[in-house]
Amino acid sequence: MIQPVSIAINQHCGYCPPIQQNNRRNYLIFNEQKADYFVSQKEKALPYLNEILLHSMNEEQLTETLYILNKMIDNGTKGVDKIYYGLSRLNQSNSPNIQTFLAGIYRKTQIPDAFGPLVRMLIQNSLNPRPPVNFDPNEEIGGAILSYISDRFRH
Repeated sequence: MIQPVSIAINQHCGYCPPIQQNNRRNYLIFNEQKADYFVSQKEKALPYLNEILLHSMNEEQLTETLYILNKMIDNGTKGVDKIYYGLSRLNQSNSPNIQTFLAGIYRKTQIPDAFGPLVRMLIQNSLNPRPPVNFDPNEEIGGAILSYISDRFRH
């Protein structure tokens, strides 16, 4: 089982945990220097990040890794779709943070095998709603599903 994020951090440095949470905002703060380092490494960083996806049981670390991958895609890094096996390990997660970042990555990469897990996430979240959080992961999941469907009709 992936360990949930449960700490709040008031300072930000290279040695603190990756996510700063605060109940007064609806976003997370990451170590941008660390994220920018991985983004600058482009495709060379993917094997390392994939190892984290495959083996980590820590929600903070997994969420940070997904954030980095999302930034890498935005920066033009190719090959994120090639680490789908590592990403797919998180398809069963109930974490709103993981679901949101995963759906964003799937929306951008359009990995064909990810469509079914996105639909499953949306249905599962609808059948078993969680207490309100500061944001709704179903918005990103639904957006990713619509992106898959709309892209199919453009051709």
